[in-house]
Order: sequence, then structure tokens, then C-alpha cells
Amino acid sequence: MKRARSTLKTSPLRTMILATCCFTAPGLALAQDQDAQTQQILDSIQSGERVELKLPDPEEQLPLEDLRKFTEVFSRIKDAYVEDVSDTQLLESAIKGMLSDLDPHSTYLAPKDYEELEESTSGEFGGLGIEVGMENGFVKVISPIDDTPAQKAGVQAGDLIIKLDEKPVKGMSLEEAVNLMRGKPGTVLTLTIMREGESAPIEIDVTRDVIKVTSVKSRMIDNGYGYVRVTQFQAETGRQFLKALSDLEDEHGNDLDGLIIDLRNNPGGVLQAAVETADALLDEGLIVYTEGRIQSSRLRFSAKPGDVMAGTPIVVLINGGSASASEILAGALQDHERAVVMGTQSFGKGSVQTVIPLDETHAIKMTTARYFTPDGRSIQATGIKPDIEVRPAELKELDSRPFFTEADLSGHLEGENEEEARKAREQAAEAQASAADRDYQLRSALNLLKGLHILNRKNNSKPQENAQ
Repeated sequence: MKRARSTLKTSPLRTMILATCCFTAPGLALAQDQDAQTQQILDSIQSGERVELKLPDPEEQLPLEDLRKFTEVFSRIKDAYVEDVSDTQLLESAIKGMLSDLDPHSTYLAPKDYEELEESTSGEFGGLGIEVGMENGFVKVISPIDDTPAQKAGVQAGDLIIKLDEKPVKGMSLEEAVNLMRGKPGTVLTLTIMREGESAPIEIDVTRDVIKVTSVKSRMIDNGYGYVRVTQFQAETGRQFLKALSDLEDEHGNDLDGLIIDLRNNPGGVLQAAVETADALLDEGLIVYTEGRIQSSRLRFSAKPGDVMAGTPIVVLINGGSASASEILAGALQDHERAVVMGTQSFGKGSVQTVIPLDETHAIKMTTARYFTPDGRSIQATGIKPDIEVRPAELKELDSRPFFTEADLSGHLEGENEEEARKAREQAAEAQASAADRDYQLRSALNLLKGLHILNRKNNSKPQENAQ
């Protein structure tokens, strides 16, 4: 006798809203599938065949009590809220609430949000130029982006935005706050912020502009020592990073004696761009891997053979505004002992967000995995701890007066190259402070590289001396 095996799932839900929740939930059949299965069972019974029914596992079903509570709230809002609210608006609000309550990075993407997501990864968008998140109901600045209105106005990583113009932020969703911060270029937005170390709120006026982010900047910071600043990881960052290294070596005319990679206040960005940047500096081995509940969220990225800066000492600068992709790069270079990480502990955003389309115009951005460094360290909520902690400081010379030297004594013995040394001292006294002199963390990184270069040079010369 032919045997028909079917799954019978019944639902006591009477409203379309609950049917939608059930039918779209994992583990439950779609309405069409249920109709087909029911018809198959009826046909089998009518033909006298044996029918085997498989009852659903109660643990896999949605909790009916909670669903009844949901429909009760939905009904009360429809009947008693002070203004009429459409079913569509209530359902979208429910979806937003489900996602936003999971973590600060999961969210519902309406059509406009889709466009903004594409803009932020391409490197051009409108607004203030800050990467933000939510903390205790307020908008927290993860980091201002270089050369943007917010950075020029004085907004700092760690600032808590409590008001946008006259509108309190408390109670807003992150999406609502971001929409208020975006606007027509040339218009002014007043940010009221709380800052650590300040006893009262600070008001900062920021003029909106079209934000064009230059992902990679580079320059020679001293003779033989290169500096590369990565402001944000975009689709072209890996290629731009390689070009920056090539340009620095061309300018120097030889291999660099040392390299500083500045990731401070880098909010992250495209994962693949961080992997490509790390790959350029690693000869082999794991760069980063992700772990999640579904197979597609379990990924591993490894370096291909070839380190374009082989033998060149590297220092990576990070701080509390270094997040996500910048933490991946710093962690990979740290675990492989390819670079010394200096600065302060990073932000600790070690989660992966996946954009899952719902239709042609809507999607959800949901956290699906966690990042891990090559040594298996989770970045989430712990961040990257620097090898050498160097906090920002303001440098002030204790005594800027020139010292009285042997060359100033009347009748002193003539020294070799005395005239050249005198001119060099005069030029140094007249020269303005360099970027490294103004930036204590950058200056510390440069001093470390110079020390490493001196040690390497001495170590390389020892075998030759022994051979003689």
C-alpha cells in the first residue's frame, strides 16, 4: 500500500497579523504549503491510503500566550490611541522594535535607509560626518570622520548627544536621530553634548555638508619614516593603501625605515577592505574569522603569500574611536607580531551585520556573527588592547631657551663641521613644530620606530663584524 507522509500543523490564530507572524517565523510552513499538505492528506484519506501525521514539536512553535498578548496590544492601540494609526505603521513599528531591542546595530531598512547604506560604503553622503551608536537612550559619538564638519567643529569620540537643536534625543531610535542629523548642505544643526570631564552640557553648531570621505592619506613624517592614515574602510581602501605605500617608497627613494598606520577614530566599514589591507602586510596565516548560528556566517579570511613591506617595522595607532574593521586590522597585525599596537583600548565592536532583503525596497540589517582575531580573541565589548598604552597628552617645553654650548665660548678649539652644526641649530629653533611634535601619540610611535631601526641596523652589522 502506498504510504503518504505529511506534516499537519494547525493554528488557532484568527487574525491576519498573527498569521503573518506565524508564517514568516522559522520552522513554520507558509500558508500555501499548509493548503497543499492539507489537500494531500484529504486525497490520501479519500483513496483509502494510510496517512501518517507528524505533529509539530511544541518547543519549535511560537508561544501562543505571547502572541495573544501581542494581538491584545495591537487591538488596544487601534481602538484607543489618541490618533488613528494604520495597520502598516503598527506592523513596521513592531518590526523595528524587534530588531532594535536585540542590539544597537540591528535595524529595519526602509527604502531611504537602503540608499544611505550604499552611500556610506561608497564614500560620499550628506550630513555631519560622525559615526554614532546608542548608549542609555542617547546618541554616542563613536568617532568623527576626518575633514568633516563635525570634526572641524570639535565633536569628539565618546561625546553623548542629548539634544539635536531643541529636540531631546532621549526616547528616539537611532534611525530617527540620524535622520535629524542629515539635511540640506549649508544648514546648521546645534548639538548639545555631554563630555567626560565637563561639568555642564556643551553646545556645538555644525554646518551640514556633502561628506566626501578620503579613505587613505599618506605622507613622509620624517626622513625614512612613512605615515598612512586610514579614516574609514571603503570598497577601494585596500587598493588605495597599496598605492600609498608605493608612493611613500618612491618619495623616499628606497625602502622605508618604518611605517605608522593611524587607525584612531576609524569607525570601521567594509570587512573585505580591512582584510585586503592586512593581507598586504602579512605573508601568510589567518586574518580574521567569524562565528554565527548559520553556516553562511561562519567565514575565514587568510593572507596570500607576499608582504609588500617585508622587514619594515610597523606601529599601529588605535584609540577608543577605532571600531569594527579597524579592530580587525589591528588585531591581525598584533596576533601575527607584524606590528606594535600603540595608543588606548579600541571601541570593541566585534559583531557582523548582514543585510537581508525582504523585497525590492525593504530589508533588515541584523547581527549574524562575531569577529575573532587569528588567535581566537573576541573583539566584541572588549576591543583591542594596545601593546604599549600611550594616552593623548599636550606637550609643553619646560625650557625653550637655547643652551650655552662649547661653541659659544671665546677662543674655543675649532670643531669639525662646526659651521654646518650652527646653521642646523638655528634652523631647528626657527622651524615650527611638526605634526609629530604636536601629537604626543604620533611622536611616541615615531620614536619607537627610530629605536627599532637603530637596533635592527646594529643587529644586521654584527655578523659582518664577527666575520672579520
